[in-house]
Amino acid sequence: MTRQNAVMALSGGMDSSSLLLHLIQQEFNVTCLSFDYGQKHRIELERAKSLVVYLKGEGHEVHHRIVDLKSAFGLFKSDLLESGGDVPEGHYEEDSMKATVVPNRNAIFSSLLYGTALSLSEKNGNKSAVALGVHSGDHAIYPDCRPEFYNALGHAFAIGNWGSEAVHFYLPYVDSNKEGILKDAEHAIGALGLDFDEVFSRTITSYSPDADGRSSGRTGSDVERILAFHSLGRKDPIDYVDSWDVALEHALATEKAHKEAEYKERLSAIQFHVTRESGTERAFTGQYYDEKRVGEYFCICCERLLFTSSMKFDSGCGWPSFHTEHHDAGIIRIEDRTHGMLRIEVRCEQCDAHLGHVFPDGPRQHGGERYCINSASLKFNEEDEP
Repeated sequence: MTRQNAVMALSGGMDSSSLLLHLIQQEFNVTCLSFDYGQKHRIELERAKSLVVYLKGEGHEVHHRIVDLKSAFGLFKSDLLESGGDVPEGHYEEDSMKATVVPNRNAIFSSLLYGTALSLSEKNGNKSAVALGVHSGDHAIYPDCRPEFYNALGHAFAIGNWGSEAVHFYLPYVDSNKEGILKDAEHAIGALGLDFDEVFSRTITSYSPDADGRSSGRTGSDVERILAFHSLGRKDPIDYVDSWDVALEHALATEKAHKEAEYKERLSAIQFHVTRESGTERAFTGQYYDEKRVGEYFCICCERLLFTSSMKFDSGCGWPSFHTEHHDAGIIRIEDRTHGMLRIEVRCEQCDAHLGHVFPDGPRQHGGERYCINSASLKFNEEDEP
């Protein structure tokens, strides 16, 4: 049986390289197109070629072509192009990053990928997937990375071509993020018997590498990549202008500053004071201290599931009380010696929000602990009626 084709855009970045590994592990017959469109970070094309060579040396055949689009993209305005201004630095979701949008880029790339997929299906008599590594972290800034864009594009391509029933879009990361992509790559690398650092040393994500090909560590794409490696407890194997420790410190500070600004805008005054400034609401004033409905309690900042109503009990203390945390909550415990007392503070593992404290005076049948939690740190979702 002939394997299904996968025609993908291989930029040389982390996302598309992870996608290539995913497709090989899924046993697609892979054709990669890399696009030279006058991008400032053209070194990514060299990294793409290097990765393909490495994979072939490990016994994984990949068809690879570089497509010259410099003349066409010379018509466009973007700071990502050689003809544009300086690439902005900062967080990857800041409005300033819109200067890196290249007009209609993914529509053009997708058209070429789709045409190649149609041609392969006609030639080989099998089905073809058009694969791209777009992900949820792109959605805020890049409209042509959103699922609705590809739904519309796929519909347009289908009605505009004969044989389109043999071709479909494949976007495995569209609801994921950089961390999820890297985890998927870890899985594929393990299954294929490859070396993680060898693979990712042959990638680059920076929009403004220096003359030696080192990543700046300062652009939004750099920050996002650095945080993904850090979240997996890994050191990025590529070279940065500064040391890894300096690059990581900058990325963490950038993420924290962006999140704090977002929290301040989104949260109420008491929610911000409690979660970001380790404040405490007055007893018997929070909206959930006497809540008795069935449902789930999430972190107000990042929506991580922390507790369920079956874990809640009436302690009479004036704050929501829980005897157990959800098994996926991963709540962090920290010794707290403020106000002349020794207490155990509890914080959200995912976003570091202050939640409250835990005390050893809870129901014995459930372990004897009482999570004393501020209502302002919680979001409650009532369970739907059966």
